[in-house]
Formats: sequence, C-alpha cells, structure tokens
Amino acid sequence: MTDIALDRPADGGVPGPDRAAAPPVRAPRSAAGAGRALAWLLVVAGALGLLASFQITVDKIRLTENPGFRPACSLNTTVSCTPVMLSDQASLFGFPNPLIGLVAYAVVVALGVVLLTGARLPRWCWLGLNLGTLAGAVFCMWLMSQALYAIGALCLWCCLAWAVTIALFWYTTAHNLRHRFLPAPRGLVLGVLEFHWAVPAAWYGVIALLVVGRFWAPW
Repeated sequence: MTDIALDRPADGGVPGPDRAAAPPVRAPRSAAGAGRALAWLLVVAGALGLLASFQITVDKIRLTENPGFRPACSLNTTVSCTPVMLSDQASLFGFPNPLIGLVAYAVVVALGVVLLTGARLPRWCWLGLNLGTLAGAVFCMWLMSQALYAIGALCLWCCLAWAVTIALFWYTTAHNLRHRFLPAPRGLVLGVLEFHWAVPAAWYGVIALLVVGRFWAPW
C-alpha cells in the first residue's frame, strides 16, 4: 500500500521531474484529490464493510423470525455469529448496529468513486471522513472487547468490518497528515509516510494476539 501513503499521481504514471522534486509533505491547501490506490482502498474496503453490514442485517432478521436459524458464519462455539447478534451490544443505540454500517460504508464507497474520477474534495470533507472513520474504529474496538470478554464469541462478518475500518481510518489519517489537513510535526508526518504499514500491521497483530489469548483453551 505504498501508493496509498505516498498519494502518487492519479494517472498511476511515473512521477516526472517536477513531481520528483516536490516534497513528500504537501503545503497547506483547501482541497485535495487522492492517488488511485487510496481511492480504490475507499471503494474496496467500503464495499467489504457494506457487504458485512448487509449480511449481518439479513441474518439478524432471519434470526428474529426463526430462533432456530443458524447463520452460515456460525462454525462452532467460538466462531459463532448467533450469540453476538442476540447480545445487547449488537443494538447499542436501540437498533441493530449494522444499520449504521449500511449508511457509513455506502458513503465511503461513494467518496472513493468520486475520487477515482479525479475530483478534489475540500478540507472539511477529508476531516469529516477522518472523524467518521475514527469513530468507526473506536466503536469497532469496543465491540471487539465485548465479543472477546463479555459475549465470548466471534462473528466473522464483524471481524471483516473491524479490519476494513482500521485500514480506512489509518490511511485517511496518513493522507490528511501529508496534505497538512491535520497539524503535526514534519518529522512525524515523514515517519508516518515512510512506515505507513507499521501501525495497521501492529494493530492487526495485537488483535490477533488478543483473540488467540482469549480463545486458546477452547481451541
């Protein structure tokens, strides 16, 4: 995902002399586009999140209609969507959580498609996307903690939503740092752009360790 962090030209070509001489951290601006890699990340990750939200919603409806229904993602007592869907945490705001995902991920896909056309989004739009993905990542991590330590089961569709939300949040943040939509020391920004893979890799690794540590005995 180097192109995502470095935000290379949207045409995917090799940067010319003028581009090569440009500093990796952009000057402050009021609007910015995105390289094709970041735009495609928004489209693909958003579509996967939308798929997960849709499938959880459908299974939740079927489970409500038929208590004996067994979702396809329920493989055993550990990897089981049923207890997750029936938990209070699955409807934290009084309605099924995946309904939020149906709206939020659809917006992400739409933004990705717009960016693929070469459009530039205003600063407030990028910051709004950053805030939304941050809220989504925090919510996903809370749901993960509930699944591990309160519910005691994992939903594979939920795990997919967690994974794509983390990627969306981090690479949107990297983009905003590069274009100075988010204030940060230049050294920090250069470090983020150079080692953009480190944070998501560590994040996914910690989640994997928590899952293994929690369910090692049952496995």
